[in-house]
Amino acid sequence: MTSVLVPVAYVIIVFGGLFVFSYFYRKHTASKSFEPYFPSHPERNAYITLLQKSDPPAHDALLKSALVRRAMADVQRVLRIREDKPALQNLLQKGSVGDDLWNSLLAAEKELEAEIMEVVAEANSFVEGWGQVIFPTANEMLANEKIRAAFEKTNDAKAEFEEKYAIKSPSKTISDAPSKAPSNGLLATPAGGNAGASDNEGSVTSKSGKKTKKRK
Repeated sequence: MTSVLVPVAYVIIVFGGLFVFSYFYRKHTASKSFEPYFPSHPERNAYITLLQKSDPPAHDALLKSALVRRAMADVQRVLRIREDKPALQNLLQKGSVGDDLWNSLLAAEKELEAEIMEVVAEANSFVEGWGQVIFPTANEMLANEKIRAAFEKTNDAKAEFEEKYAIKSPSKTISDAPSKAPSNGLLATPAGGNAGASDNEGSVTSKSGKKTKKRK
């Protein structure tokens, strides 16, 4: 009888101790304040400030633009959490990071879910059905901004590349030889033409002189 009670008591003590430890650990973790994963949300603050403005009230176009900017910031946060969560989970399993960072990410994920629902409700308050398309629109706008930023940096990257590798860009210069014309507007007669004319005149005078001698 004693041999049976000893292992039973051992199992009860072990599992009871684990249960008590997990209970107090969860209670301590729930009461502990974690550092926020995302420090602030300026787009949401700007939209709320415009929404509360009453003298004069903000125009609907301005409120819609601020709401789209808020949705764009939320899309960026969703992508950030999707990228960080698997890597952070692997690091947590290896013991490289503590539970504080993981709990902070989980809290940010829950807060982001509530934020998305709020943005959808605000969009539907302006136009019915807009909440279903505001986040796809925000995603497209983010993609367009990335493409535009990459295009604007092309010239700077090209100049840096040329400076780094000492590559000179070919310069297209057109050099035209200036034409010299006489000031009186007349074309200059070549020197060979004058010599030829004088020779012809001399031959003509000599022939006329021979003809007069024969007539005599």
